[in-house]
Parts: sequence; structure tokens; C-alpha cells
Amino acid sequence: MTLGTKIAWDDTVLPFQLDRSDMRGRVARLDGVLDGILRQHDYPPAVEALVAEMALLTALIGQTIKLRWKLSLQVQTKGPVRMIATDYYGPTDEGEPARIRAYASFDRDRVTDGPPFAQLGEGYFAILIDQGKGMQPYQGITPIAGGSLRACAEAYFAQSEQLATRFSLRYGKSTERGVPEHWRAGGIMLQHMPKASPFASGEGGSGEGGLLTASDFLDEDDGENWNRVNMHLDTVEDLELIGPALPPTDLLVRLFHEEGPRVFDSQPVRFGCTCSEDRVRQSLSIYSAKDIGRMTTEEGIVTADCQFCGAHYELDPDTLGFEATKEAGGE
Repeated sequence: MTLGTKIAWDDTVLPFQLDRSDMRGRVARLDGVLDGILRQHDYPPAVEALVAEMALLTALIGQTIKLRWKLSLQVQTKGPVRMIATDYYGPTDEGEPARIRAYASFDRDRVTDGPPFAQLGEGYFAILIDQGKGMQPYQGITPIAGGSLRACAEAYFAQSEQLATRFSLRYGKSTERGVPEHWRAGGIMLQHMPKASPFASGEGGSGEGGLLTASDFLDEDDGENWNRVNMHLDTVEDLELIGPALPPTDLLVRLFHEEGPRVFDSQPVRFGCTCSEDRVRQSLSIYSAKDIGRMTTEEGIVTADCQFCGAHYELDPDTLGFEATKEAGGE
């Protein structure tokens, strides 16, 4: 294998189950996906790291949900990074890749040289599930807390679903000799299998700000299993998650051989955006001719840029809005 060769398990999510401890999980490796997301923007390093962490969480969480259409993660804060938005589109056909896109909105003058999480202020972390036309969208929200986006996602599952959940994530720029510097990420998600009737007291949890944690709703036996498996996960090393040498299957055996790990079919993921000229036109269809006139440039066109992929659209204003006087593509 030569340096820079794409590894078979790059940009994949591998589901697994730990039979002895009644847990399920995912291992994700992202490479080209992050390049596709981050090369579209000139993000400061701290913002790049936050977007990479969110993309990795999105890959891990998205693969746990049987989606007909889209899962979205969103962070909204009062800090220098105002918003991070990611989308995971489930595969449309068996064997097809899932697609991920992401972007961040931030105030460049307020971003500091501090840790990435310090760029977030008071706000919330949200997960939204859209199963498509005719289905009611779902949204769950938890406060920004815990010192990382990973901790926010763990808190979400504890509050919204009372599921003990743990993420171990690594991400950063690969600097292999002879290979252009690029982002890589790897992570493991652990989750206790859901019970028929999860229980937690209504008096708040033991976590930051009264948030629930796994210890608040796992019974003694499940809690013992949870603690033991997490001790195994604590031994994972950076290069085991993001390095090119160790396949995820070997990593699972190394970490959890006593727990009876079983793996299932892996899911490929790719960078992908759903923007199109038709979608831009549809979004502008609610505006009057007067409104469209305010959007028209001195060159006589209406422009739109996709925040996710950087696509640029130039449109004839006479073909836009509910008072359009010309057909798109017409003479």
C-alpha cells in the first residue's frame, strides 16, 4: 500500500453489536467526505474542527436511524460560531452510499485562538428527522453543555430517548510524507439497546445543569455492563481511529473481544448536496415581482449561492416569483 492510497474502509460506517453486554454501535472513518465539506470554505482552524466533529457525529447517528430521507444536526449559539448545520441523506437504493453535507456560520472577528468548543456560546444542540412527504418531522433539543459537541449529542440521547450513549471521536489534518495535507476523522458510537420501559426520575439528572446521564436510568446490571464496555473504549488510541493501518473489524476485536462483537454490512458515505436551480426557483416562488426586483443586481440577474457546496446560480428575474412573466429556459 502506498501513501495516499484510499483505504477500503475510508468514508464508511460499520454497524456492530456487543452480544454479551446488550449494546450496539458504529465505527466511522471519514476522509474524502471531510475534504468535500471543508474545501468549499475558508474556515478558521477552530471552526474547521467543529464542522469536522459535527460531520463525524452526523455519520454515526445517521446510520443508526432507518431513514427514508434526511437527518439533520444543528447547533445554534450566541458565540462566535453562530450556527453549524449538517444533513445526512439516507441511501435511496440498496448498496448506494449515504450523503453528508455541512456548513458553519460564524463571526470571523470574534473567533479566537482558543479551543474549538470555546467558540460556542449559550445555545442549543438539535437533532431533526424528516422522513419525507406525508410524515411528521421530529425535533429534539438539548442545551449546549459538557465541553464538546460529542457531550451534547450524548446528552440529547439521554434527555430525549433515555438511551445511554457514548462517542469517542478523533479528527484532524493528516500530514503523511508525500501526501497533500487533508482532514481525516474516525469515531466509535456505543449505545445501550433500548428497553421496553426506560425509567428516570422526574427530579432532574446528575449531569451538568440537571441533565440526565446514563447512571440516572440504567439499573445495576446494565450499569455494570455499561461501565465495563466504556473502560474498554477508553483504551482506544488516536491512530486506531483515524490511521490507515487498522481495519475497523480488527479494532472492535481489540477493544471488545470479551463482549462478543458481531459486525454487519458497512454503509458507504459520500459528500453530497441536494441544491439545484429548480430548488432555488422554488424557494423564490413566494416573492412578488417587487421583492424580486430588490434582489436583482446591477447586471440584471438574481444570484444565489449554496452555503453547503458553494454552487453559484445566476437567474433571470423575469422567471422568478409568483408574478413571473417568462418561463424558465424560455425565449
